[in-house]
Amino acid sequence: MSFGMRIRQIRFFNLLMLTLAGVINAIGVVLFLSPVKLFDSGISGTSMLISQCTPKSISLSIALIVLNIPLFLYGTKKQGWLFTFYAIYAVAVYSISAWLITDVIPIDVSIASPLAGNDLFLCALFGGIISGIGSGLAIRFGGAMDGIEVMAVIFAKKLGLTVGTFVMAYNVLLYVVCGFIINSWVLPLYSIVTYMAALKTVDFIVDGLDRAKAAMIVTHKPKEISKALSETFESGSTIIDAVGGYSHTPSYVVYFVINRFQVGKMKTIVHEIDPMAYITVNEVADIYRANQEKLR
Repeated sequence: MSFGMRIRQIRFFNLLMLTLAGVINAIGVVLFLSPVKLFDSGISGTSMLISQCTPKSISLSIALIVLNIPLFLYGTKKQGWLFTFYAIYAVAVYSISAWLITDVIPIDVSIASPLAGNDLFLCALFGGIISGIGSGLAIRFGGAMDGIEVMAVIFAKKLGLTVGTFVMAYNVLLYVVCGFIINSWVLPLYSIVTYMAALKTVDFIVDGLDRAKAAMIVTHKPKEISKALSETFESGSTIIDAVGGYSHTPSYVVYFVINRFQVGKMKTIVHEIDPMAYITVNEVADIYRANQEKLR
């Protein structure tokens, strides 16, 4: 792919949202976590530990860039150049914003949070939520705020782990190391609160508060069920030919997407038509048309 074609793939709106993501992430970390020496997760948390244990010349901003960018570059082949560009841009904004807050803007973050004081729980909770908003926005708009997720995608399967388990194992190890280095377990334990708050916030930002539900309905009356569901909810459905795994008898699967408030009514309609229908319901994060336009 030529350089010009790559440039045309970059979207200004994505860059705008990634800028916002980096600024928000820096606010959460620098105004709430760093002043009371709590630790973020992943490479961000590692950078915070390094900045606390090394001379002032190795600041959080420098550690973030030195640790994150090589990981993103290493993952370019796996994730693609556009993701790598967006991720490096988001981390750069995060680093610059952290530097501006600590060294340029007249805000004292040396000994306490300017908003939550020395209350470790408030700092952990709001630091996690705010930094989670930044990380979630970065992921939602094509980038990432932390190189550990890239490493998880590359190495988790080789180690027989899921991506989530890999990231969690890294963070548990990070907090254990922090406990030994600072010779205290209070801050690492509060950092776990930060991690959980950030994790839930990222899920909310990336997937939304109300995920859609995908119903898989195994039935012998697919046309009747499909018609009833489409008329009731004004939405299309898909009928798939199937064969019973045990009985080897012909059957059908009706695939139908609804929201969580419609699940109960959907079950009632289906079982009124076919009392023997078998229904499974799974969460769906995003829905796209064939032209990749997002529907929700």
